[in-house]
Amino acid sequence: MMPTFFLGHGSPMIAIEESPYVEFLQRLVSSLERRPKAVVLFSAHWEAVTQQISRLERYSTIYDFGGFPDALYQIKYEAPGDIALADEIADLLQQAGISSIHNPTRGLDHGAWVPLRHLFPEADIPVVAMSVNSRLTGDGHYLIGKALAALRAQDVLIIGSGGTVHNFSTMKFGGGPTDEWAVTFDEWVTRQIQDWNYESLANARTEHPYGAYAAPTPEHYIPLLYAMGAADETRKGTRIYDGYQLGNLSLNCWKFD
Repeated sequence: MMPTFFLGHGSPMIAIEESPYVEFLQRLVSSLERRPKAVVLFSAHWEAVTQQISRLERYSTIYDFGGFPDALYQIKYEAPGDIALADEIADLLQQAGISSIHNPTRGLDHGAWVPLRHLFPEADIPVVAMSVNSRLTGDGHYLIGKALAALRAQDVLIIGSGGTVHNFSTMKFGGGPTDEWAVTFDEWVTRQIQDWNYESLANARTEHPYGAYAAPTPEHYIPLLYAMGAADETRKGTRIYDGYQLGNLSLNCWKFD
């Protein structure tokens, strides 16, 4: 089956910079046994109380950030959508007792198009974008991912895009060494993934001493749980990238086989 990924999407500057992380993203798809037929992506930058599913023929590009170089605002990532897959996702969620609605207009935010333009630079893979719900508690996010697990057998690549450590108040915009507390938290996340302790991960903000510090708001952390839930049947997770920006902004990535 197709694996699932959690990707730390980092700063929007990743879209135009050259770095080891960009090189990692550019190589990631080539490491797969087969090219995906489609991508389902949960973005930290699309929050909704009711699960939303994009349903449109082609995406516009959303520039949901400010104060960056003009070159970022010139990028267009107009990937195709997948109407049939969006409908199938709604059916799978309904079968799992999960409410959802289609969104026929929303473009791709930078949590989606920044990593996607390195994974699929030709924007030739159909995408279905999914919202996240930071108000869900416990394993609610995991169960949504689990409901979509059957898509993996159809060569659909499921991605959660966010960041396990994402705290604007602690980022070092002037540069500086990586904070040990951020590394400590991501090491703990990795151990929980290896042990498939998703209940602790679902409650990381209270379970770990640095949890609330790493994720003062949960929207960037929780895409991990959607990606993990989609791999519930196989339950094998591996960290595939370890790195940081701005002192503690996590670029750590995990693959779930």
